[in-house]
Amino acid sequence: MTAVIVRASIAPMHAEARVSSPQTSQRLAGHTVEVLEAAGEWLRVRGEDGYEGWMHRGYVIGASDKSAPGPARRTLSLGCVARDAASGSSHALPLGAWLAPTESFVSGSAIDDQNRAATFPRNARAIARTAVERFAGTPYQWGGVSPWGADCSGLTQTTFWLHGIPLPRDAWQQAEVGDDAGTTAASWRPADLLFFSDRPDKRITHVGISLGDSRMVHLALGRGGYAVERFDATDDAYVVALMTRFVLARRIRL
Repeated sequence: MTAVIVRASIAPMHAEARVSSPQTSQRLAGHTVEVLEAAGEWLRVRGEDGYEGWMHRGYVIGASDKSAPGPARRTLSLGCVARDAASGSSHALPLGAWLAPTESFVSGSAIDDQNRAATFPRNARAIARTAVERFAGTPYQWGGVSPWGADCSGLTQTTFWLHGIPLPRDAWQQAEVGDDAGTTAASWRPADLLFFSDRPDKRITHVGISLGDSRMVHLALGRGGYAVERFDATDDAYVVALMTRFVLARRIRL
């Protein structure tokens, strides 16, 4: 299998080898994908999280290209503008993208990868804070993984990834990770994952991150995107309906 690097700020992954097919996920600039199959201008790729989908060749460059991020010191975008030394052009990069070696930081926020553990420590309250602060105002977008637009499991996956903890891509997959965190709001701690279903068979369709104190942050279509819920808000019809769909909670091992 051949490894290639995403060169666009965001590269959509599609269900089929055509641009009109549904977006199932995204990969961000500087991230590696493995090519599993080629069909004309389309590549079936597997991301670092094991998730597979179709991506157009225009979004990627070869791993040997000098503009591809190498294993040495890398710069992680926290939402910034970078300038390419060769072309002189500038472009925006979302939270979670890597700057290429030929790019320099212009504005916004970015960190050296060596400072990542200090900026995003592996503790529950820090993880919950990252979800609240870094994704505030994010619109809902099916398959999205960044504050430019994300779905529920994109929020959880990117948040935990920033803190050095890999999670699977989809909510139903994430529900199979970690330990049981109980069934009542009083038992849920910050960074516990809370899972819901709107299907008769209870297959997981939604996930949020507990903030403790009977609160949760999530990205929900019913809210248009980012929202912080209070489970004791019994006068809120959305919250009441949401809690009827609760299935289980998981505590990720940190």
